[in-house]
Amino acid sequence: MSMFKKMALFVFLFGVPALVFSQNNEGSSAKMDFEAYDPPSDLVTPAHEYTKAKFPFIDIHSHHWQMANQDLDKLLSEMNAMNMQVVNNLSGRGGAALKSMMDNVKKYGYEKRVTIFTNIELRSIDDPEWAANTVKQIEFDHANGACGLKIYKSQGMDNKDAAGNRIKITDPRIKPIWDKCAELNMPILIHSADPKQFWEPFDSLNERWLELKTHPNRKRDPGPFTWEQIISEQHDLFRQNPKTKFIAAHMAWFPNDLAKLGKLLDEMPNVYVEIGAVISELGRQPRMANKFFEKYQDRVLFGKDSYQPGEYPTYFRVLESDDEYFPYYKRYHAFWKMYGLALPDHILKKVYYKNALSLLPNIDASQFPK
Repeated sequence: MSMFKKMALFVFLFGVPALVFSQNNEGSSAKMDFEAYDPPSDLVTPAHEYTKAKFPFIDIHSHHWQMANQDLDKLLSEMNAMNMQVVNNLSGRGGAALKSMMDNVKKYGYEKRVTIFTNIELRSIDDPEWAANTVKQIEFDHANGACGLKIYKSQGMDNKDAAGNRIKITDPRIKPIWDKCAELNMPILIHSADPKQFWEPFDSLNERWLELKTHPNRKRDPGPFTWEQIISEQHDLFRQNPKTKFIAAHMAWFPNDLAKLGKLLDEMPNVYVEIGAVISELGRQPRMANKFFEKYQDRVLFGKDSYQPGEYPTYFRVLESDDEYFPYYKRYHAFWKMYGLALPDHILKKVYYKNALSLLPNIDASQFPK
């Protein structure tokens, strides 16, 4: 049978055109690791470069552990360059350490530009005086300028009591702290768990495979507790303390399921979310994200987490532009491309500063547009 007849028979039987490859086809046997394959896109679309935000903004989620001795002129210069009006340091530690930070802020005269959240220690919870002493610390910190409380992911997940038992974030012994924060109008920014994929098998079906390969310490053993347990306990905390205002870090780890996140916000009006470290999730679902921001425009705050000035422009581009198919700055976080949300100004202002002003009344609102 001739080659032509063989090809015709193949098309007749399978309904697809037959392709004939040269036996000497170069590159057909070449292999490349997934990490290395990252070609530049040939797509030609409008692109915008951002160095600063359209409106002055409040970064509700930042960490500056050495603020007591930090060169705040350098920090403020960087903030001014990107139009960050207020930075909120979540790593205030509490007690004398927090006071030292605030003293440094006052020495530089930047009380309007820098706010601080305090922290507490859970691992001494077995001490009969723990709750009373911790409440006193929060009162001291509040008197010295602390405007909120940060709960780290280790608290409620890794911290253990004297008997070696995991301290649940819903432990009734912590209740006086939540009540005190409500009384002092101090919101609580809480990070619970991590992305769900950190608990899932490390295989080809895990979308965080590259991150877990490059950062193996982030892989979680599902034995001691599940992701669902930690997240469920966080939600129970929100329900049990309706008078306390909570900010769920990283969009409560549901940026990839905005319908689910919306239901949680509907159920718990005392809960807000911030977008730190999850902008790549929003940028890959622009239509769904726009619907979410439209409906929950009063509940979303700007946050970044790691303070790296060179990374903020990606946040501005996702929130402000209508650019298409552009990369995230850390491929191990997000190997996909993103799209701008082009949020309208009235929503952008809420995300950038208005929602944070409603939660932190100590910030001078005259620094911002109406």
